[in-house]
Amino acid sequence: MKLDSLKKLYIKELRELHSAEMQLVEALGRFGNDASFDELKQSFEDHLGQTREHVERLEEIFLRLGEKPGSKTCKGMKALIDEGRSMLEEDGEEAVIDAGLIAVAQKIEHYEIAAYGTLRTFANLLGEEEAADLLQQTLEEEGETDKHLTELAEEMVNSGALTEDYERSGMASRRH
Repeated sequence: MKLDSLKKLYIKELRELHSAEMQLVEALGRFGNDASFDELKQSFEDHLGQTREHVERLEEIFLRLGEKPGSKTCKGMKALIDEGRSMLEEDGEEAVIDAGLIAVAQKIEHYEIAAYGTLRTFANLLGEEEAADLLQQTLEEEGETDKHLTELAEEMVNSGALTEDYERSGMASRRH
């Protein structure tokens, strides 16, 4: 497709985001299964359900446009998911690996936030108000997920990872 209009760019970016969400549906199950903190497992499971809804919204937008999602793989999401898989293959303390998973998950969320925000803006400019509303709804959900991941990291996981550092350094025995 020759990118000679905002609408064509909009459709191209919608296809890329659809691919990203489809890849994420596949990856979130593994991330959730391999996380060690129960709250993190639950967070990945919850986001998997939400991501399936995001795919449905994107497919609704394609239907309204009379377009198909396409089959090209989103390379950005593939790289981020590969980073998450690499984290799971690391040899290390569970809390530290979980902290790394949250870091990757937040990179993914920020990628999605940027994509949904851009597409919402395009939809508004193109007069696609219903699509803009759907994209805004997903954008808000992605923001909430990012906020939740920050809370998990700050309130539980990162302190667990820090405790591992603290205990390994010998500081714990020196303070008692």
